Amino acid sequence: MYSIGILYENREFEHDIYELMKAFYPEAEFHSYYDSDPDDKKETWEKLREDLCFRVQKTEDSFLITYRCEEHIGEIRSDVIKGQGCEKSQDALVSCQEKKGRKKGLNEQNLRKENKDALKYALYQLLVKLTCRNLPWGNLTGIRPVKLAMAMLEDGKKNTEVAEEMRKRYLVSPQKTALAITIANREREILRTIDYEKGYSLYIGIPFCPSICLYCSFSSYPLKVWENKVDLYLDALCKEIEETCKIMKGRKLDTIYIGGGTPTTLEANQIRRLLGTLKDSFGFDGLQEFTVEAGRPDSITEDKLKAIKEFPVSRISVNPQTMNQETLDIIGRRHTVQQTEDAFWLARELGFDNINMDLIVGLPGEDIGMVSKTLEKIKNMKPDSLTVHSLAVKRAARLNIFKEDYQEMTFENNQSIMDLTMRTAYEMGMGPYYLYRQKNMKGNFENVGYANVDKAGIYNILIMEEKQPIIALGAGGSSKIVFDHGNRIERVENVKDVTNYIERIDEMIQRKKSGLEKWLKL
Repeated sequence: MYSIGILYENREFEHDIYELMKAFYPEAEFHSYYDSDPDDKKETWEKLREDLCFRVQKTEDSFLITYRCEEHIGEIRSDVIKGQGCEKSQDALVSCQEKKGRKKGLNEQNLRKENKDALKYALYQLLVKLTCRNLPWGNLTGIRPVKLAMAMLEDGKKNTEVAEEMRKRYLVSPQKTALAITIANREREILRTIDYEKGYSLYIGIPFCPSICLYCSFSSYPLKVWENKVDLYLDALCKEIEETCKIMKGRKLDTIYIGGGTPTTLEANQIRRLLGTLKDSFGFDGLQEFTVEAGRPDSITEDKLKAIKEFPVSRISVNPQTMNQETLDIIGRRHTVQQTEDAFWLARELGFDNINMDLIVGLPGEDIGMVSKTLEKIKNMKPDSLTVHSLAVKRAARLNIFKEDYQEMTFENNQSIMDLTMRTAYEMGMGPYYLYRQKNMKGNFENVGYANVDKAGIYNILIMEEKQPIIALGAGGSSKIVFDHGNRIERVENVKDVTNYIERIDEMIQRKKSGLEKWLKL
């Protein structure tokens, strides 16, 4: 395996440097070294033996990254911006670029961002030279490029000005720039009636699945092993719902999203109990959206859909991920293509008029022909929204933990595949409405949600744009408390383990109360 060593003699932007290098070399094995290590463990630049080596330094006036690959040695340099006078960034590959229109006298937070952006700009140029390729999202390594575009639009910039900033400052491709700006404008329109200051949303987590997929890194547990714990879990969850309602009294609940795991692993009577507790506690008046992620087709039955239909659930998901049976078998979905179609049409017959379907591109063994086959089947079913995920293999996924077992598999994702998914969505009358990225995505692409008019998932936008608090209930729930118009985010975490969640539910409630009271008093 190709190896890369990074010696950090300055760690100020360590994470950003690593993430950008990882985007260019996704399959490489990285080794990090630090000049602050004890002498017996300390590596020097001369001792590094990886295939490609980098050294990160900082002087009073500049950041310096030196590289060594076989006989080739070079460096890039980025000026340290000190907030005085004209701000600029330069490197060994591009001429000095004036940063017009920036404010003098930058505060500490903005000054750090200016230096980070300048360093990433220079590093990107170097990595393009070393790899002979550009990345579709340029030097952006965060997961929310649309949030960047949205912020600029809310600051009063025109679409053309936002596009210029994204292309020149962040080196985003014209195609991805247009996509981000299109989505940002649609998001603004969709969220125009949301109360950011006094409103909030709820996420309810059901951490059980019929089986665990090969790529999954969520806090999910196989139902067969945990069946005897489900009612105890619901006892704890319903208690958390009731206590959270007391804390949030007088605040506006905008959306509810029940996800997982797979919420429809619950039996019909358990679904009624959960939704009934939500109704008795929070009520459903004024809700702008109520989603239940039915998810796995092998967990969907007529009784369960009828139980959901008794409540004002406005949106559900039936998620195939792929419509190729051989791939379903490889990734451990343990359901058939026919079950997906049957579950979808059953939901339609029962009156569900806003059904989302999730797909994943880049699954093991799937080429563009197989993706095309999936899209044709989806097109015939005509869902109301389609979410296209680029496969991202996280550390906790079995596909990563046991990666030696899957070395013979191919993982293909490219711009042609992404273009095909977009064309198909457009042919179904859908437009893009939200987008986010994850670490280790195949092809360094993105996840995009497409939807018909008035069928976009409001919760999906809110969780990405961080405009209002998202209160997460259940095992593994991570609440986001939004302060100062989104400029500060604090998290309140629930434990992931189901048994711990059940036994420590009073502690989880107290954590949430402490975090929310801080927000409510501001």
